[in-house]
Amino acid sequence: MEDRQSAYSLNTMADNYYLHQDEDSLRQVIESVAGLIRYFARLYGGGCAEDDLFQSGNLGMLKALKSYDPGKGASFVTYASHSIMGEIRHLVRKQASYNRPGCIIEIQSRVDKMVEDYTKIHGDVPTVAYIAQSLNIKEESVSEVMKAGMVSFDEIDVTKIHSSAYETFHLPIEDKLTLYQAMKKLSEVQKKVIHMLFYRDMTQQQVAEKMGMTQKQVSRVKERSVQIMRVDMLDENSTKTSTQQKQPTGSQQSVG
Repeated sequence: MEDRQSAYSLNTMADNYYLHQDEDSLRQVIESVAGLIRYFARLYGGGCAEDDLFQSGNLGMLKALKSYDPGKGASFVTYASHSIMGEIRHLVRKQASYNRPGCIIEIQSRVDKMVEDYTKIHGDVPTVAYIAQSLNIKEESVSEVMKAGMVSFDEIDVTKIHSSAYETFHLPIEDKLTLYQAMKKLSEVQKKVIHMLFYRDMTQQQVAEKMGMTQKQVSRVKERSVQIMRVDMLDENSTKTSTQQKQPTGSQQSVG
């Protein structure tokens, strides 16, 4: 992968720059860091303009050049990656204006930590395949997940977001997203009741006291909400199954 391969030469170019401190060695660093900036721009960029992402990445690189201390042990790639990633993430999250499901926020946070830890340990950036495998999601899921918050959730192709394998006691990401989509059909009162009952493990009486309702009213709201969500989720699963059945199998596909 070209972007990752450039990380190896960046350390050499940085060493040369700190040795000579001239314009030519600075130009070589700037050329070598371009691949690293593209990597983080693709990973975190979402709907941001490519020029803005690249400019932020270059700003991060220049900050790294000014503050990096070769005598402290960390490689320049590790140090610069942290700075570039920070500037790009700052730009992206400043421009993010759309809601993200909690399960998506969780995965994005895990991607952040994984990239930071991997770079610190290996002095390089992880491949998308490595990220996907570590998170138990498909490779195509990574880019869709990282777009959340930058574009309306309706613009994200949720059919591309799914787990690689079922994990016992863990709801797969695709089921969490189906649940999230179903909850969008509920009223604000219904959402609050469902959230308190099923996410905060409150009793119906506790919810009633919190909402200023009777326990019977909470029970009715819960039953109605579950009914709405069940119908929506069944429709969603039916649509997915129909789509999968329409896709040609390997034996049916033409070979040209």
